[in-house]
Amino acid sequence: MAGLAVVIAASNLTPALRDRLAGEGELMTFADTEPIQALQAILEHRPRLIVLERLFAATPRGAALINRIKTDAQLARAEVRVMSHTGDYVRQVSKPATDDDALSGPDPEPMPTRSDDSTSTRTTVIPATTADMPRQLDWHGTRRAPRYRLRSGVTIQLDGNPANVVDLSVVGAQVLSATILRPNQRVRISVPTEEFMMRFRGAIAWAKFELPEPSEPPRYRAGVEFVDADATAMDDFCGKHKQ
Repeated sequence: MAGLAVVIAASNLTPALRDRLAGEGELMTFADTEPIQALQAILEHRPRLIVLERLFAATPRGAALINRIKTDAQLARAEVRVMSHTGDYVRQVSKPATDDDALSGPDPEPMPTRSDDSTSTRTTVIPATTADMPRQLDWHGTRRAPRYRLRSGVTIQLDGNPANVVDLSVVGAQVLSATILRPNQRVRISVPTEEFMMRFRGAIAWAKFELPEPSEPPRYRAGVEFVDADATAMDDFCGKHKQ
């Protein structure tokens, strides 16, 4: 749809953004509590411009939405813009170029500012994050144990909630969970085997909120570090369920 712009912001900030984007063509607005509906509309209409209010863009849901948009080849021509409702901050997000989380870190050096009668607008081009690129569980850059990708459908429990296992070692796992997971969160881990239920402690090493396909629910991708797991039993579990 030519000339369409999609705007995502808190409901109380939307009118101010609409005023500042009046010259951008037809506007389709969504509340910041509706990221999935916004994504569905973006995939259906393929707008020229997608604007996220700055406060929303700084949240995990905003970062996940930007990741999803900028790694979709169908949306390669769309401009993604992070903008304050006051209009004094504008940031254009480029195509993915690195796995660093640009939205959670400090702002890059600004480009020269442009002043008018009332506001000064700062425009900066930064790389977006790449989707589906989880960080290493061992943040020092080395693996402490061989990691095996598991067959689809293998689940464990974190504090009694199911989580799908992506890959597994005797010291940790990468999981997908519908339940909120936060870095440094301590969890009780249950792993079902044919003979018994393994139970031990662990901690969330890293976590990332994701928006997959619109037909799928939001989820958290996380790295779980095992604290006191039985290495022999975990090695046997890996051997039975690896691809």
